[in-house]
Amino acid sequence: MSDSAHDETPMLGMDLPEAPAPAASSGPYRVLARKYRPQTFAELIGQDAMVKTLGNAIARDRLAHAFLMTGVRGVGKTSTARLIAKALNCIGPDGQGGPTIDPCGVCEPCRAITEGRHIDVIEMDAASNTGVDDVREIIEAVRYAAVSARYKIYIIDEVHMLSRNAFNALLKTLEEPPPHVKFLFATTEVNKVPVTVLSRCQRFDLRRITPDMLFAHFSAILQKEGVEAEAPAIWLIANAAEGSVRDGLSILDQAIAHADLDGGGKVSAEQVRAMLGLSDRSSIAGLMAAILEGNSGGAIDLARAQYALGIEPVAMVRGLMELTHAITLAKVSRHDDPALAVADRERITDWAQKLGFAPLNRLWQLLLKGHDEVLRANNPLEHLEMLLLRVIYAASLPDPGELAKLLESGGIPAMPVAAAAAATGSERAAADPAPAAGPTTGALTIAQIHRLLESTGHHQLARQVYDDLRILELEPGRLVYAPVSALDGDFARRLGEALFGQTGSRWQVREGTGEGRPSLAQMKAAQRADNEARIRELPVVKAALAAFPDARLVEGDNNQHRSNP
Repeated sequence: MSDSAHDETPMLGMDLPEAPAPAASSGPYRVLARKYRPQTFAELIGQDAMVKTLGNAIARDRLAHAFLMTGVRGVGKTSTARLIAKALNCIGPDGQGGPTIDPCGVCEPCRAITEGRHIDVIEMDAASNTGVDDVREIIEAVRYAAVSARYKIYIIDEVHMLSRNAFNALLKTLEEPPPHVKFLFATTEVNKVPVTVLSRCQRFDLRRITPDMLFAHFSAILQKEGVEAEAPAIWLIANAAEGSVRDGLSILDQAIAHADLDGGGKVSAEQVRAMLGLSDRSSIAGLMAAILEGNSGGAIDLARAQYALGIEPVAMVRGLMELTHAITLAKVSRHDDPALAVADRERITDWAQKLGFAPLNRLWQLLLKGHDEVLRANNPLEHLEMLLLRVIYAASLPDPGELAKLLESGGIPAMPVAAAAAATGSERAAADPAPAAGPTTGALTIAQIHRLLESTGHHQLARQVYDDLRILELEPGRLVYAPVSALDGDFARRLGEALFGQTGSRWQVREGTGEGRPSLAQMKAAQRADNEARIRELPVVKAALAAFPDARLVEGDNNQHRSNP
């Protein structure tokens, strides 16, 4: 049964809006959510489409035998069911009226339904009556005509809680009920209602109530209650309600009590923020400024100061996410938050002009991932501090497109290679240009010998020189190399003949003893390792690897020949 059936003062009309009670009243206090429950369809905010459909159905006498109201909590599902019950059973002030979309509210059926005492309007909570036996009682009772009303109406709240057997037992009656019976279902989880039941009902999806509608509704209630409130405070409550009138009225009740105790009777934005545990806008803006400036120490100090004031780390992350969202919307001229002060609007506009979509998107993704981490953390403050550092060092990274442009324009300095060449004793090998093909009698480096062989079609010999040749001595007309198993006994002869053919000079090529200097391939590997180590030390790369631990460095030119020094 409805909780209204157990109201301690049923004759007062628990659902009728009332003027503020005088201070001397001895009656029990009724929370705003019950006191201002809509009593007519005109008072049902945000559901115009449904009201129009019902009005047309009643006017044309095309009433369904079962209605299903679905939507998030607090949007008026149960209230709508009661309004439909009144609309169908209203007889008007003169007792001669029929079904109407505007029930009079004064006839006996209207008053009895409002007070929860009408014998032919039965409310059942499916969360408490889930079994097939509970449904069987309904099936047995529908056979009997209404006692004093036009229709016998069954309101089943949270209908998705019924068991599968209970749903199955109800199907036949739901499909072909007696003409004097109407079923009104309400649920927050319509996906759990069997399709066989959905197909037998006329469904209404009640919409979330927009913040501006809630603002107007709460402002009107505050005026009726004789309570002063700052507009930003009302906007905060409207946004915190998340589309639910009931949730918003519960918060408003609490805010009024808070103001009575601490604020001289006026509801202020500062008090509402403190009550809801929301971070201060100016503090979040300061934290965002520190992030964008790369001020890691300042960001951590601000976070710790907020934490000391009682602001939860996850609330700070949410504040940063809201601000990032606001900046991004401002870039496309779609940001409109009436709760913002002029200074806050100007700051968001300024950031929107300076920041691109790519860094804002990265900032959002980092905060979104960090939100879940902070929410689940054993020590949220530590996780928040690590998140701030990660964001500071990763949010400003260039995206792949920007990075490519920087590389093309020379905006990123090339990695030095002299150290690798010096480590192998081959500065000239790393720097000397390749000679043109053709006879020459000058001194050659091993790199130039490799290129000469490669450019004149001695590809196999060039690969052996690049991969395996470890020089012991190299001077004009003489080359001595370290013994390597990969170089066969005929290698010296073939190399000498190739050099003679290209330089026009006789070359003495022979195998010596000792380790020799690293081959060109080994020098290249050492150079690559050195470059990678230097790249990893760059702040921008350090930040990227810290933010994305699974990332790896990849060479940019995959088409380059592997033997190119």
